[in-house]
Amino acid sequence: MSGKTAERTFVELARRDKLAELRSRGVEPFAYRFARTHTAAEALAALPASGEGPSVTVAGRLVALRAHGKTTFAHLADATGRLQLYFKRDDLGEETYDLLELLDLGDHLGVEGALFRTRTGETTVHASRFTLLAKALRPLPLGKSVTLADGTVEQHSELSDPEQRYRQRYADLAVHAERRVVFEKRSAIVRAIRRFLDGHGFLEVETPILQPLYGGASARPFVTRYNALDSAFYLRIADELYLKRLIVGGCERVYEIGKDFRNEGMDRLHNPEFTMLEAYQAYADYLDVLEWTQQLILDVVRDVTGGLVVEAKGRPIDLTPPWRRVPFVELFREHAGVDLRTADAAALEREVRKRGLEPEAAAGRGRLINQLFGVAVEPKLEAPVFILDFPIEMSPLAKPKRGDPLFAERFELFIGGYEMANAFSELNDPDDQRRRFEAQVALRAAGDDEAQALDEDYLRALEYGMPPTGGMGLGIDRLTMLVTGVRSIRDAILFPALRPE
Repeated sequence: MSGKTAERTFVELARRDKLAELRSRGVEPFAYRFARTHTAAEALAALPASGEGPSVTVAGRLVALRAHGKTTFAHLADATGRLQLYFKRDDLGEETYDLLELLDLGDHLGVEGALFRTRTGETTVHASRFTLLAKALRPLPLGKSVTLADGTVEQHSELSDPEQRYRQRYADLAVHAERRVVFEKRSAIVRAIRRFLDGHGFLEVETPILQPLYGGASARPFVTRYNALDSAFYLRIADELYLKRLIVGGCERVYEIGKDFRNEGMDRLHNPEFTMLEAYQAYADYLDVLEWTQQLILDVVRDVTGGLVVEAKGRPIDLTPPWRRVPFVELFREHAGVDLRTADAAALEREVRKRGLEPEAAAGRGRLINQLFGVAVEPKLEAPVFILDFPIEMSPLAKPKRGDPLFAERFELFIGGYEMANAFSELNDPDDQRRRFEAQVALRAAGDDEAQALDEDYLRALEYGMPPTGGMGLGIDRLTMLVTGVRSIRDAILFPALRPE
């Protein structure tokens, strides 16, 4: 007996015995296709209030199977719901009926028959023919099903460990229909975003994921090898610098929805592989972007939920505008007790240590501010708030604030205690951008491995002339968390990053 066979459970071995028996009876357990006429929901709707219903052909997983001698009841589930099945020996014939003994929960089945209503009022397919479509050789962790007062079925599965659910998402989705709803809503969110931007004259584009030089954010990259070019390449950490190259090229409104990759830790709000929307508009500044960012999110939430109340950390949040707007320096003084107009790096280090934290390695003033902001300010930001005008050290790609060059024209939108969007009046002075890049290079030389690299090609693009531009990045995973009420980014991503088994 092979090692793999030895690892199989008694139940799995019994299912493989049934597989062999089916084949010995001339039944192919893995079909090529099946033509169905109705989903479960359509079949439920097709039965009139009185009288017999039409003949239907349905397909799905067996989630319940109860034999009573010459009759068998079962439940079949597809993406739209559950439907009862009724098998009778006298109708099917003994040889066909006996095949039911070789079926298991989790098997995919196609069934044809007329609809009728049982004495208890349940819509049921009276099977005249059935076809095994796929034999489940491993039992799904179905657990208990409870029918609620409104007729919906709540599944209490054996798949309760979160990490096991993420690792075996296929099993999680198969037994928890409510988790499929999260990803159906995620898809609706992306469609609504595209409708909004397309309707406002934006052009959807694609930019490279593999890049010879990464940039557009402060993060460590994933590194790979491009054999044909004999060079190291990087998985992009942001779309920004390529999208702004397109602004230089005359594409006045562009956006991209795509994957970014940052070689960082994992927690409730961070996954190393994540989905971002980035959008850039020529002849606009960050306040123009603020207006349409707010409208975009409002339209998406209304479209997907039908209202403007969402849930974060188990508490309702009303998104009805206007949303609060407050300068960074005021919010920082209010919650961190520090005046950023006077505090130097040493004072910020003391404040970081005062809160029981160790300053990040090679932390410049911008990183220290960011570290304090994360512990002292972010947790207080439940209601929607636009934080305006960040310290210039934290914003190497943003224009200085008009009349106050200690700060940059940048906003971040927070909802539910976490960052949702980040936007700039984009820096379009190539000489100033070079100085900012050089300051980042100095930070990198001092040990800050998240400082940005100097991108000569991007500087060359700016020298051709980039018009005034407003740009925004929005996390699709976090927006999904907000709209669906899930508390971890892993519940908003189908296959989140996990340690290897």
